[in-house]
Amino acid sequence: MLESFIEKIKQYNPYYDLSRIIKAYNFAEDAHAGQYRKSGEKYFIHPINVALILAELELDESTVIAGLLHDVIEDTKYTFDDIAKEFGEETALLVDGVTKLGKFTYETKEERQAENLRKMFLAMAKDIRVILIKLADRLHNMRTLRHMNEKKKKEKAMETLEIYAPIAHRLGISKIKWELEDLSLRYIDPEGYYDLVDKVAKKRMEREEYINLVIKELKESLNNLNIEYEIYGRPKHFYSIYKKMVYQHKSFEEIFDLTAIRILVDSIKDCYGVLGIVHTMWKPIPGRFKDYIAMPKPNMYQSLHTTVIGPKGEPFEIQIRTWEMHRIAEYGIAAHWKYKEGKVEEGELDKKLTWLRQLLEWQRELKDPKEFMESLKIDLFTNQVFVFTPKGDVVELPFGSTPVDFAYKIHSAVGNSCIGAKVDGRIVPLDYKLKTGNIVEILTSSNNNGPSRDWLKFVKSTHAKNKIKQWFKKERKDENINRGKELLEKEVKRQGYTAKQLLRVDWLNSVVKQLRLHSIDDLYAAVGYGGIALNQVVPKLKEKYRQEQKESQQNQPEEETNKLQERITKSRPSNKAKQGVRVKGIDNILVRFAKCCSPVPGDEIVGYITRGRGITVHRQDCLNVTNAPEAMERLIEVEWDKDKKSSYQTEIQIVAPDRKGLLSEITNIITEAKLHVTAVNAKTTKEKIAIINLTIEISSTDQLLKIMNKFKSMPEVIDVKRVTS
Repeated sequence: MLESFIEKIKQYNPYYDLSRIIKAYNFAEDAHAGQYRKSGEKYFIHPINVALILAELELDESTVIAGLLHDVIEDTKYTFDDIAKEFGEETALLVDGVTKLGKFTYETKEERQAENLRKMFLAMAKDIRVILIKLADRLHNMRTLRHMNEKKKKEKAMETLEIYAPIAHRLGISKIKWELEDLSLRYIDPEGYYDLVDKVAKKRMEREEYINLVIKELKESLNNLNIEYEIYGRPKHFYSIYKKMVYQHKSFEEIFDLTAIRILVDSIKDCYGVLGIVHTMWKPIPGRFKDYIAMPKPNMYQSLHTTVIGPKGEPFEIQIRTWEMHRIAEYGIAAHWKYKEGKVEEGELDKKLTWLRQLLEWQRELKDPKEFMESLKIDLFTNQVFVFTPKGDVVELPFGSTPVDFAYKIHSAVGNSCIGAKVDGRIVPLDYKLKTGNIVEILTSSNNNGPSRDWLKFVKSTHAKNKIKQWFKKERKDENINRGKELLEKEVKRQGYTAKQLLRVDWLNSVVKQLRLHSIDDLYAAVGYGGIALNQVVPKLKEKYRQEQKESQQNQPEEETNKLQERITKSRPSNKAKQGVRVKGIDNILVRFAKCCSPVPGDEIVGYITRGRGITVHRQDCLNVTNAPEAMERLIEVEWDKDKKSSYQTEIQIVAPDRKGLLSEITNIITEAKLHVTAVNAKTTKEKIAIINLTIEISSTDQLLKIMNKFKSMPEVIDVKRVTS
């Protein structure tokens, strides 16, 4: 196995010191001896493949060695010092960086997820190679994901699609990005994936004939230019086709650009020369030409893209770039580690990572995990627009940005004194959405009183939001403290508490500590200027209050429970409870249904004696009952009253690709079933997947199953399930 590994390593890069790599190979093999993967194969297979992926990216020797050793500190007896002693501190730091990231998991709790992502970006800023090793690790895990259980497959695939593939894209490593996306799709929507694979395979012969015809005609014209070139057809990746079908509501037959033609040449001059030939041969489609050579993407990607009407009247895309541009398009940031007399171009690399350092600076102020995640999606994972200053300088902004975002990108003083804007010479509102190519001029006034709070409603970039909040934080602290205190008191009252109950100094100080502030006044001020949301503070205070009440109850004698039990024993047999259930041995007692599991007729149920609140009816499999303290002493038999017709609330979650008419179709199904909806909560992920939660009134589990089956029969629905805590 070592021999074949070394042969592959030598093919990727002849400059490696093979003796060090062999030493690392043997060290890692010994460290992981006796460890196995879920597939049953030796665990050491995994670090070997991670190292090969890194070598294929032509990364430096230390990174390849760190790939071999990346799980050693976390999973074996060896320490950081052991690796530093054997392979040097540089390699040990890389392994240590990946070890810390190994604890990163995608969880639904936003606070935990946000903290893990912060750690990841800090590690990236210290040494970008850490995330390259992590990407290689994730890629091999995705290649072998079939050995996981179904739930784990979907979780890992969704995490990969939402976090790791966008990072690979932002770093310009399309080679890894495309494979991660296709592998994720296979497990997120297997039916859609394999259906697409089958359709593409059936159309491949027809497409290849067409592309070969186009290439033949192109070669005849390009030969007259007397330039070196390479030309080939590049099939589109499954996920990019899938996205067009789902998000643009197109059928497979409506997608013509299943294959793009790529032309590689020696120089930028040749790129534009080839473009001229292409546009002479075929008619370009207006609005489909993109010059990423003059204006590269933030991830360093450069190329000319044009879509033309081909020989048979069918549109197809042509990409034109130099060989060097192609290498950077494939390997992105990793291309900077390719050996050139054994040195890395550090200065050039720092320029390419400016966006990462800006990102970290802008995110530092964000305490709210939800806001952090939203801003991260905007700053890292969304498309960009490129606009110009009146002097012709290019300014890069998130898609959907406004003149205010532009003003703050120029300088915070320009943003704070902004009173208006001109786009392409005409006055526009400050919430105008900028488009690539716009020339933007900001109108300022020294008499301006500063930014408006209303700007926070439409600015897109995290940078602008932070600068606006900072202004209010600095300039109007006393006002913010009073405003924050007022907002907190109002919110506490709105939720049914008094300020005396929740706004206690010791509890507020606890929240101050959790949010990493200095004082209660800082907390009030942050709430006042919008730096901290009310939902970051009030739930923490409510939890303190509930905990105090719970401890108080636990310290009381159990007389209340015993009295209720005694009442149950002595009471006359029950007839029918008003709530649609019968409680064994008792009548006229308060009965309520648990919101955590929302039982409905047909579910196996149990009663739980709740101090001061009668009987709470749960499903028998509800974790809140099985895990409850003193559960056995508090349980009581209950049964459904089959003679009583009642309706019960339950929650259903529908997951489907977001598209026009989706909610309307769901509503029609509910109307036809003559059901009543009491609540709707809908959101769309950045991958355009709609998650819709409906609270509906039903009379039985049979009725519930029927409506769920109708939802499942809707086109493209990914999942329908009953929601329980």
